Amino acid sequence: MFCALPGTHSNGCDYIKTAIEKGAKAILLSTNVDFPETEGCVYIYNDNPRYVFSLMAALFYPKHPKHQIAITGTNGKTSTADFVRQLWILKHYNSATIGTLGVISNTNYHYTGPVLTTPDPITLHQILTNLVKHDIQYVALEASSHGLDQYRLDGLTLEAGGFTNLTRDHLDYHHDLQHYLEAKLRLFKHILPIGGIAAVNADMDQDVLKQIKQTIQERQQKLRLVGEQGEFLKLISVTPLPEGQKLEIKIMTGEQISVTLPLLGRYQVDNILLAIALIAKDTIDVKNLISLLPQLKGVRGRMEQAAILPNGAAIYVDYAHTPDALAHLLQSLRPHTHHKLYIIFGAGGDRDAGKRPLMAQEAQKYADHVIITDDNPRNENPELVRKQVKVGAPDALEIAGREEAIAQTIKKLQKDDILVVAGKGHEQGQIIGTTVYPFDDVTIIQKYASRL
Repeated sequence: MFCALPGTHSNGCDYIKTAIEKGAKAILLSTNVDFPETEGCVYIYNDNPRYVFSLMAALFYPKHPKHQIAITGTNGKTSTADFVRQLWILKHYNSATIGTLGVISNTNYHYTGPVLTTPDPITLHQILTNLVKHDIQYVALEASSHGLDQYRLDGLTLEAGGFTNLTRDHLDYHHDLQHYLEAKLRLFKHILPIGGIAAVNADMDQDVLKQIKQTIQERQQKLRLVGEQGEFLKLISVTPLPEGQKLEIKIMTGEQISVTLPLLGRYQVDNILLAIALIAKDTIDVKNLISLLPQLKGVRGRMEQAAILPNGAAIYVDYAHTPDALAHLLQSLRPHTHHKLYIIFGAGGDRDAGKRPLMAQEAQKYADHVIITDDNPRNENPELVRKQVKVGAPDALEIAGREEAIAQTIKKLQKDDILVVAGKGHEQGQIIGTTVYPFDDVTIIQKYASRL
């Protein structure tokens, strides 16, 4: 079968003839396509071929892990999914995550295919079948707005869905925030079944939260609100510590629990509370999960400590690449900064250009020193991208090459300074034009830190 799906830059219908020449016996295509049919080939017309394609993939690969959850939101999907996986492992369940970091599990399953936040349906269901073959029955998936909008997750049997937050991103694709929200709401409207667990960060924009709650109510799903405004898990206080942060949490019974988290970053707390709400079976399980928090480890490229210099200055790497994510990142590091706070960041080419100056505004608001450099320029002129970023922070220092920016800034760091290199996180390459050049922020940082 050849699935002739409409794409952003090309249309699958343009390749039907080639597919038939190569042996395709059935073609799935959109109802509104007028295509000359070939004898000996079956044509399946549907108003929503992407949706049908996903259901077909789910039927073709029928073995799925019994326990599946999915997380959507602008920021925090990767961390929340990873914390879910870690908590499951601490409860002695084989588990996996599928998302921005690829496929991660505690078994010998090694996925070597393309890495997308939400894979295409065929790849996704192949992965799920392979997880079952490796005795993994617990999986947490990242549900990107693109993946939801393109029906890649339809056909899954979810137990729970999570919503981290909604702030500006991907408007080059969705055009405005309402369409962006509508894409993410598909997780609850169409994929998470009636009666499923819907865990939501209660501290997000209240108008957005209202729409999410309305959708969940209409679907008769079990709403679990977490955060400072939470009801299922209410965050009473966060106290920054040199080694992490102390949390006071009130659970749904009214009982208050203290626990120390060995991770920096206030936003990590939001992700962890959401992770608990997604998988907790009952009150006893909530307490058990909270007791496991001191054993959690940081997620690759998320507030990852890359180096401590001889003078005590600390350097972190983070994936933050939206205005909101940069603000939360810097606000989280501020309580741990005893001198100056530096940030190096850029903006990706061929992506939402409107957020570029907004990112710089947030950086300037919360950091003492702002250095604008290249991210993944892709097919745009790097100089023009930096110029658009700098509109939001005219006084920022501009250093073109990302490695050069890191090298120069490390030399300036004084005792008790903190530097965060933001935007690329776990990524192992830098995309210039259509070429991916090897580049890892952590490796580059350690290279120059070792020379001091």
